[in-house]
Amino acid sequence: MSLVADYGFVLLVLACCFGLFMAWGVGANDVSNAMGTSVGAKALTIKQAILVAMVFEFCGAYLAGGQVTETIKNGIVDASVIPADMFVLGMMASLLSAGTWLLIASTRGWPVSTTHSIVGAIIGFASVSVSVDAVNWGGLVPIVSSWVVTPFISGLLAFGLFMSVQWLIFDTEDPFRNAKRWVPVYMFLTGFMLALMTFTKGLKHVGLNFTTSQSVMLSAGVGLLVAGLGVLLLRRIKLDPEADKDFHFASVERVFAVLMIFTACSMAFAHGASDVSNAVGPLAAVVGVIEAGGDMVIGGKSAVPGWVLLMGAVGIVIGLATYGWKVIATIGKGITELTPSRGFAAELATAATVVAASGIGLPVSTTHTLVGAVLGIGMARGIGALNLAVVGRIFTSWVVTLPIGAALAIIYLEIFMLIFL
Repeated sequence: MSLVADYGFVLLVLACCFGLFMAWGVGANDVSNAMGTSVGAKALTIKQAILVAMVFEFCGAYLAGGQVTETIKNGIVDASVIPADMFVLGMMASLLSAGTWLLIASTRGWPVSTTHSIVGAIIGFASVSVSVDAVNWGGLVPIVSSWVVTPFISGLLAFGLFMSVQWLIFDTEDPFRNAKRWVPVYMFLTGFMLALMTFTKGLKHVGLNFTTSQSVMLSAGVGLLVAGLGVLLLRRIKLDPEADKDFHFASVERVFAVLMIFTACSMAFAHGASDVSNAVGPLAAVVGVIEAGGDMVIGGKSAVPGWVLLMGAVGIVIGLATYGWKVIATIGKGITELTPSRGFAAELATAATVVAASGIGLPVSTTHTLVGAVLGIGMARGIGALNLAVVGRIFTSWVVTLPIGAALAIIYLEIFMLIFL
């Protein structure tokens, strides 16, 4: 008898518990840094950030997360050379390993990568349980290279967006009037970019297929709707005459605070599309093997059960609500001083980079991408605007995440083997 046949229900319950723990870690660490720019720029309160995360994280996970979930399930290791029993135990060990490291990092306020954590853990268990040949090293090249490329691209985008805001609004004779003129254009870009990725890539696995021209037209409609809603909200904001006399631009920043509500939504959606799969992917793989009675069906394209996605979304929201404030403080205040105009540039650049990567199935690190964008904003203001000590600690935690994930997964796998085999 196989392990799955003997202990199928027990393994399923344990896998769900570990998946929920991992999702909690994603919420406490990753969603926190996704929302950190909005909270740090005082565009959203903690409660409002949690509400935005609840709605848009789930939408991102369900509507656009299928591509990345397949990569986490099938793209990192060659499941055909790993026995079903070992595969189930290994994925469970990976979830517990990544969850443990995220718990440690979150208590320290370090914004680490859940993607690094889970990918490192899966590599660790596969290398030990079978051999290093079980790891799909060729498939890892685009994943690992994206961890370097995406922060760079995000930083460049954020730098460009921030400089465009300077040229079009802040460095003009009437910043407030120009803010009201140009901010709806940025809102259109936000709505259009998210809708385009959702229509072209994300909805296929829920049975909806659109042609390219249909996707562009629908996305333009969504962008116009978002821009129109933004115009209505901006009408309520009146010029504070004292602010601009002292060059504080308080009225202009209030306009950008409205825009940041939209970019926070896009950030949560992008994060859900990319990083919910870190908790859901391994759990979906375990569920697939157990439901098949121990047969390895991982190589095929299988839909992620709705209840698994729901569990991931619930765990994420609980993590953000219970322990997210520490990492929010690091991202929102620790790296560089953020205002709504700076936070908007960082969030939109990050969301664009992450959603594009998710669309092609790359599990990029939202943490790296966002920190890259915030660094880009800091660089636009000069190197003195960066807190280099905090940046150094963040980079150190990035370097150690993958090997720690692998080491913990190996330890947990040995413990599970002692218990079940």
